[in-house]
Amino acid sequence: MADLLIELMSEEIPARMQRRAAADLKKRLTDGLVEAGLTYAGAVAHCTPRRLALHVAGLTDESPATTEERRGPRVDAPAKAIEGFLRSTGLSRDDLDAVDDKKGQVYMARITRPGRPAAAIVAEVLEETIRNFPWPKSMRWGTGTLRWVRPLRRILCILSREDGAEVVPLTVDGIEAGDVTEGHRFMAPDPIRVTGFDDYEAKLKRAFVVLSSEERADAIWQDATNRAFAAGLEVVEDRGLLEEVAGLVEWPVVLMGEIDGSFLDLPPEVLRTSMKEHQKFFSVRDGNGQVVRFVTVANRETADDGATILAGNGRVLSARLADAKFFWKNDLRVARAGGDNWATPWLDALENVTFHARLGSQRDRIDRIAALAREIAPAVGADPDLAERAARLAKADLSSEMVYEFPELQGLMGRYYAEAAGEPPEVAAAAEEHYSPLGPSDDVPTAPVSVAVALADKLDTLAGFWAIDEKPTGSKDPYALRRAALGVVRLVLGRGLKIRLAARMQDHIMDQPAKDVHPQLDETTVRDLKRGEEQARLITSDLLSFLHDRLKQHLRDEGIRHDVIDACLTGERTDDLADLTARARALNGLLATGNGENLMQGYKRARNILTQAEAADGVEYSYGAERKLAETDEERTLFDAIEAARPEIDASLAAEDYSKAATSLAALRGPIDAFFEAVQVNADNAIVRRNRLNMLSEIVRTCEKLGDLNRIGT
Repeated sequence: MADLLIELMSEEIPARMQRRAAADLKKRLTDGLVEAGLTYAGAVAHCTPRRLALHVAGLTDESPATTEERRGPRVDAPAKAIEGFLRSTGLSRDDLDAVDDKKGQVYMARITRPGRPAAAIVAEVLEETIRNFPWPKSMRWGTGTLRWVRPLRRILCILSREDGAEVVPLTVDGIEAGDVTEGHRFMAPDPIRVTGFDDYEAKLKRAFVVLSSEERADAIWQDATNRAFAAGLEVVEDRGLLEEVAGLVEWPVVLMGEIDGSFLDLPPEVLRTSMKEHQKFFSVRDGNGQVVRFVTVANRETADDGATILAGNGRVLSARLADAKFFWKNDLRVARAGGDNWATPWLDALENVTFHARLGSQRDRIDRIAALAREIAPAVGADPDLAERAARLAKADLSSEMVYEFPELQGLMGRYYAEAAGEPPEVAAAAEEHYSPLGPSDDVPTAPVSVAVALADKLDTLAGFWAIDEKPTGSKDPYALRRAALGVVRLVLGRGLKIRLAARMQDHIMDQPAKDVHPQLDETTVRDLKRGEEQARLITSDLLSFLHDRLKQHLRDEGIRHDVIDACLTGERTDDLADLTARARALNGLLATGNGENLMQGYKRARNILTQAEAADGVEYSYGAERKLAETDEERTLFDAIEAARPEIDASLAAEDYSKAATSLAALRGPIDAFFEAVQVNADNAIVRRNRLNMLSEIVRTCEKLGDLNRIGT
């Protein structure tokens, strides 16, 4: 057994590519080794800005010898066919065996391949991996043909055993593998010879390189939070930034600096965003949430304990924040200067911003969302005037200078500007909240105006792209339509909104851009966009199915099965997602009980017998059973139970108390079980048989009042 150590040292690898590259190196190497016949005990990959490293423990010393039997041509086959077979196997005719076959004797070749040493296999697999590495972007340099993310400088590749280390003989594009690495570029640049992974990791740390990205991240966070705590402050947590910064340094040195006081009147989100996006700084805030300092991570120790680095970073940060302050002041001037029409300059500018070539400009889209928000408002408990006003202003900040510089602040800056313009609090809040929810863990707006605008925004997106047949396909979803649909589901369920979506979506699909609104559109596009009622209905049906799929995905975590939701997709209210969900939850709860499970068995049995009888007799047994024709107590008991349960179930369904309806349905389990245990449905007496089949029809129709139970798998 041996331990394999590989290091590929290059110029700086972009932080965003490091973890994926380390995982790719591990997978490609280990897969290649196993395919070649080697086994191993474990493998761990590491990454730093300048190196990818892989440690494979317990690697076998050589691949096993193999013997392959290959069937050849018939013994009496033409000479050319036999010669071709010999060439393919590398054997002579004397090496072949003649074996019996159904059609006579054929030649059989037994090809034995000796095992190969691990070093030869590693060299072969590593070269293949290096030459075909899946970097998102790569480059060539010098006169070589090798492509790598940045120029590759060294290859370390050794097999370590108890008796010493062996360098794997390998040369890639003039770079010869060895047992030498380098430490920190500035603090310990001299070559370092290593004998194995433990020796490698320890010597790198002495040479100011922390190999583990997790260890670097932990060290950064620990030091940063300690420094902030000592000053009575708190570091704003940002795991994504932490991972990125850990990929920028090999020897993290945490430094905390001051922010010029003239910038502290900027919104804290602007400060955080500017520092993160431009400088990769962590924000440090006081007890009031105000950002007052920054944390930067240097890649080296200095004689002045980082004072020069902090001074330089402070100057660059001040220049960046000066730009942000300029944008902020200009935008506030617009917000405070225009009265009720303060956003007009920004909205007018959006007329020249295309949302989609076939769906018009951003300004056109705002008009559609505003109309839809007004229509939705009563259903969500919002004031229609406020909802329309909020929808018209929610995206105005897309034209602001601040959002142009920092697109990730859209919505948030809209809230600030609406507040500065004196808009009602509901309108300002909707500007920030209408984009939510963006993901499955994102908060859902609860304020009625925000909900109205958020729903209108997402429904407009879905209706528009369905109208032009730009739906998600496979894993491709360039317009984030799955996210929009899931947002609709979460908004509806989060507030328990009783809202019928189909009519609103159908009308919205029919209201897509027309020629008089968009004179730049050609006739074919206009004809495609201006939908007729029947076409809009079909499109709406397809879109509603898409929403149902997202609903199933959302309810999966509750343990509600897909087929239970399918069972509830009956009737005319399938576009009321809250009602559909309530029925699915009630039915799911019923089926989770013993009564519900047995009831399902009785329902399935009744339906199967009824279906077979109707097919054989050519009639439909649905005219109602008569109690006077019952011959057994079990028949009469079931008849009475159904007669008593039916009005209770109907009343519960009308009141949308689906749990109570399920309870009433579950009470039928006992009489149905007793009926099937004691009664032979296909009696000799035709009248009795017909009455019993009609009783089965009563069972089926009563059970299906909560949903189409036939869609539920067993």
